[in-house]
Parts: sequence; C-alpha cells; structure tokens
Amino acid sequence: MSEYFPNVPQFQYEGTSSTNPFAFRHYNPDEKIGDKTMREHLRFGAAYWHVMRNELGDPFGAGTALMPWDDGSETLQNALNRVPVFFEFLNKSQIDYYCFHDRDISPEGATLAETHKNLDRVVDELEKFQGETGKKLLWGTACLFGHPRYAHGAATSPNADVFAYGASQVKHALEATHRLGGEGYVFWGGREGYATLLNTDMKRELDHLAAMLHLAVDHAKKIGYQGQFYIEPKPREPSTHQYDSDSAACLNFLREYDLLDHFKLNIETNHATLAGHTMEHELDVAIGANALGSIDANRGDELIGWDTDQFPTNVYDTTQVMIRVLKMGGFTTGGLNFDAKRRRESHEPEDLFHAHIGGMDVFARGLKIAHKIIEDGRMDAFITERYSSYDSGIGAEIESGSTSLDSLDAHAQSIDPPQLSSGRQEMLENIINDYLV
Repeated sequence: MSEYFPNVPQFQYEGTSSTNPFAFRHYNPDEKIGDKTMREHLRFGAAYWHVMRNELGDPFGAGTALMPWDDGSETLQNALNRVPVFFEFLNKSQIDYYCFHDRDISPEGATLAETHKNLDRVVDELEKFQGETGKKLLWGTACLFGHPRYAHGAATSPNADVFAYGASQVKHALEATHRLGGEGYVFWGGREGYATLLNTDMKRELDHLAAMLHLAVDHAKKIGYQGQFYIEPKPREPSTHQYDSDSAACLNFLREYDLLDHFKLNIETNHATLAGHTMEHELDVAIGANALGSIDANRGDELIGWDTDQFPTNVYDTTQVMIRVLKMGGFTTGGLNFDAKRRRESHEPEDLFHAHIGGMDVFARGLKIAHKIIEDGRMDAFITERYSSYDSGIGAEIESGSTSLDSLDAHAQSIDPPQLSSGRQEMLENIINDYLV
C-alpha cells in the first residue's frame, strides 16, 4: 500500500509525560475502564466528509486544504483514489469506525442510474479495504441537501419528483450501508424545513417526511438490514427552521408518526448549541426516552451563530457527555463520530492527525473522570436524596398515579408549609472540579 502520510507514524499511547505530537497521552485503546476497554467505550469514528472532502473554505474565502492525493475532479477515478488515503488515515490514527454520505464517497453521474453505478463501484473499494484493515462502518446516510434540486428540501420538497429522487438516493445509500455492515443509518434533514411560512404547508411537509422514514424502515426489512436508524436534530442553518430542531422536537415527531420504535437520535454538540441548549440537556432528553443512539463529537463557537464543527477540546464537556453514556450502559450500535473539521488555517495533511488525536485524548480524559465520579457516588447519592420525598407516602402515591386533586388538597392542608433544602449547585460543581484536576 502506498503511504500518503509518510511523516506520520501510527499513534501509540505514551502517557501524560510524552511530548510526541503523534502520541496519545490519555487514550490507551486496550486499557480497561470498568468492564470495558477504552476502545469499546468510545467507539471513535471519522467523518469521510471532513477528512477527505472538506476543502476548508468559508463564506468569505476559497478552500485552503492541501490534499495532494486529490486532483479536484468530480470523477469516479478520483473518488476511488481517495479510499486508500482514508484507510491509511484510519489505521495511523487508530480510529476503528467511519461514517459517510453517499456523495462524499462517490460522484453524481450524467444520469441517476450512472450515479448509483458510481456508488456501487466505490462501495466495492470500501468493502475491500474494510476486509484488509478490520475497520468498520458506524453509519451511512444520503446527502439530500447539497445539490440544487434539494433547495426546497428532499422528503419535504413541494415537488413530488424531487421526493422520488431523494427516495432513490436513500434506497441505494441504505443498501450500500447494509452491504458494508454499517451499524446504523442516519437521516439528517439539512433542508427539511422552511425559509418562510408564506409558501409552506407545514403539516403536509411533515407528513411527507414521515412517509420517507417509513419507506426506509420498510425497505430495511425487505433487504434484511438490522442496523439502527437515527434522526439527527438541528434547529437551523441552512434552513431558517428545520423540522428536526432539537431532541424534544424529534421525539415528538417520531411519536406522532409511529416511528419511535425504529429510530434513536444521533446528537451533535454544535447543534445543541445552535438550539440554545447544552449538550447535557439534549442527551438527557434523549436518554429519558431511551432514544440516545450515537453522538457527533464536536463543539461550536458560542460567539458565532453558525455550525463551526470544531474539534472537542473541553474536558468538562466531554466528562458530562461520558457520565451520561456510562449511565445509560454505553453505546450499542452508535459511537463518537468526529463530525469536526480543522480550522481554515490548519491546512496541511498532518493537521488532520493533530485534530483527531486531540479529540480522542479529550474524550479519553472525560471517560476516565466520568467513571471515577460515578464510582465515587456522591453526586448520585445527592440526587437520590433530593427526590426522596417521592419514595414513600404522598410522593409515592403521586408517582403511582393514585392521587387526585382532592386527596392532594387534603394532604396539603394537613401539613406545615414545606421547607426546601438547598440545591447545592456549587458543592456539586466542586466535586466535578476536584476530579478534573
């Protein structure tokens, strides 16, 4: 195999004393944290679209990324040329999984039939390299937002032919995911929303979106695909309003259209920020519905109002994420996919590795700290005690549904006015900070 990154060795764990920029300081893949290895807990995935396709442009300037293996053409041969580069990247960075959109890995053709043929050919190549390297597909999806035909949406387009075209893409992307052993399939509604309600029949569009998801579920059953379906929340950008705006909105949509048994959520940190939530909030909403499936691991810039997709660097944030992942019992089909891109100024190929090694180390630190906090038990004990009035007496009756307004009125009149205990927020923050240092 040719070597496309000759100056980058395969990453190894060297510990916190290392000054080697291509060594892990915290991520030791085979080290056990509790009953699983770090590799099993974290299930890191690389985003094909950012690693291989992101030119690092922005609204005010052209791309800066140096990609000497890429001739810049939208040809099948250029798409095939990228595959060995990507698997060398996965191997050297010790990332076990990857994710893709169909148009990341293969180009449009002159006809839809040629487009599908291109996808099949690239999947041949991906399948070969997966077999040679042991790397796995975390999830696949169809790009139903980039092409001008999807300017008004795909499943929610007012044009039925566009809906059919999108359905065709979903069919072939789902079959490619199945063929590659993908553990999940994601719907991200980048254009499934509206710019103005002046020209929008919202109810009809939501009905059509649900119809597309049901069609995918039916086709998965037909072809024997047993992977997990995900829907990914995002509130806006590129649309003024996207129907999958946050975790609660997604869950409400899935319940309304009888899809909750088939879908879990793939939650992204930067999307939580754009929705005006913390990542912890979005995760808790999903976990409360037993619907957290996978995580896009990145961060946003709170001073910028769009999706900056930066690599995670904040140990406090990764600790909060991993506390929740551990408490729900860990990932099954999902994992931590780095839906993150280098900054425009970090344009050399080696910067791909610096970015990912930092993200992997910061999540490894978060995992170790989260495990210690859960083992310590003080925070869980405090929360249990805080809600203990619901464990017996009138509280237990409230939770069991055996009260009425009459019985609660009688109880309230028979007791002294309630006295609240402190929420001890600062004490709990201090406990986390003790572990961070």
